[in-house]
Amino acid sequence: MRVLLCGATGAIGTTLGPQLVEAGHTVVGTTRHEAQFATLEARGVAPLRMDGLDRDSVLAAVEQAKPDVIVHQLTSLGGGIDPKHFDRDFAVTNRLRTEGTDHLLEAAREHGVGRVVAQSFTGWTNARVDGPLADEQAGLDPDPAPEAVETLAAIRHVEEAVGGATDLDGLVLRYGGLYGPGTGVARGEEGLIDIVLKRKLPIVGRGEGQWGFVHVVDAASATVAAVERGRPGLYNIVDDEPAPVAEWLPALAEALGAKPPRRIPVWLARPLIGRHGVNLMTAARGSSNAKAKAELGWELRYPTWREGFASGL
Repeated sequence: MRVLLCGATGAIGTTLGPQLVEAGHTVVGTTRHEAQFATLEARGVAPLRMDGLDRDSVLAAVEQAKPDVIVHQLTSLGGGIDPKHFDRDFAVTNRLRTEGTDHLLEAAREHGVGRVVAQSFTGWTNARVDGPLADEQAGLDPDPAPEAVETLAAIRHVEEAVGGATDLDGLVLRYGGLYGPGTGVARGEEGLIDIVLKRKLPIVGRGEGQWGFVHVVDAASATVAAVERGRPGLYNIVDDEPAPVAEWLPALAEALGAKPPRRIPVWLARPLIGRHGVNLMTAARGSSNAKAKAELGWELRYPTWREGFASGL
């Protein structure tokens, strides 16, 4: 098929482009910067300039690319994310998930694109209730922290607009916490690794918040599967073992050769990382990947973060 990969130089797009090419697809990849054209060409991806927030730019790009499938990986995340100012740091990405999504869907409909695969997220977005891992029917958090309200609303928008489309096949992939080359959780990259090495990421309270991880290689392979097959709807793209912070954080420190993380009480953490940060560390709910494995035929190179932290960073 002919695939328009929107956000071809992002954390997932960088790995996804070559995987799509290897699977036999013709890939046109978008970027806002012509300086990245040569990099895309070296990966076998035909470069195309597009600004996801510019409606005319999106319409023109889809008209030029003439894709069978559009893959929406548009984000704008640079540097660290401050949980106390979460919506501020996600402001542009939130616009790409709302305005950008609407532009892509309009272009898809205008030019007869029958399939759209879009990026979402799963983890802190889940309703924080006791019980088994959240599946795709569990619903989003009805009471997010004030500093994450806009970000959750943007996630809800892309899921409803794409996953709820009736005139095209819309698949929404809810990726877990990405790690591996090109992400913020990789050796040599600024982000979580550096913070863990410096012992600046403590376990808050009992560290019961569950996180679901997925290696970027596996996130990309799930996306290739969604391009090729699968029914419209939502899919959780996480590994087989969501785990509480108190379990995965010491394991990550050990894999990096760092000292064990410190522990601090909730009352001390709250003014530093806000309610959203405390929720992440103490109350987040894990997600089930059963649907993606069953319906997309998705197989993971790193079935759990344990293998991934040891050899996939």
